[in-house]
Amino acid sequence: MNAYVPLLAMIIAAGFLAISGIAASEILGKVTASRYNSVKNLSYECGIEATPSAENSARFPVKYYITAMIFLLFDIEVVFLYPWSVTFETLGVWGLIEMLSFLVLLTLPFIYVWRRGGLEWD
Repeated sequence: MNAYVPLLAMIIAAGFLAISGIAASEILGKVTASRYNSVKNLSYECGIEATPSAENSARFPVKYYITAMIFLLFDIEVVFLYPWSVTFETLGVWGLIEMLSFLVLLTLPFIYVWRRGGLEWD
């Protein structure tokens, strides 16, 4: 039973944080509810209107999101490549095959976006 005490403590701490976060947002939401106006209720997207108006009915540029997703893709790749490189000798050929398949699965979407011109800034 002693092995489960830290797990139980973490579950209690997580439950406390979740309930206290909900309670704090409820209390603070009631305090600031009287301060809302039409400008605060508008959505904000990087200085660009989120929904196109009648004058400007162009599509919202998604290049910012593509760049962020590519950054996350390579960030995840580095997170998985570091432990693999540390334990490379113990994993053997099977570890090499799995890492190569992982790299191929991450490289194919990058090549797709690159071929479609998603990385070009006009």
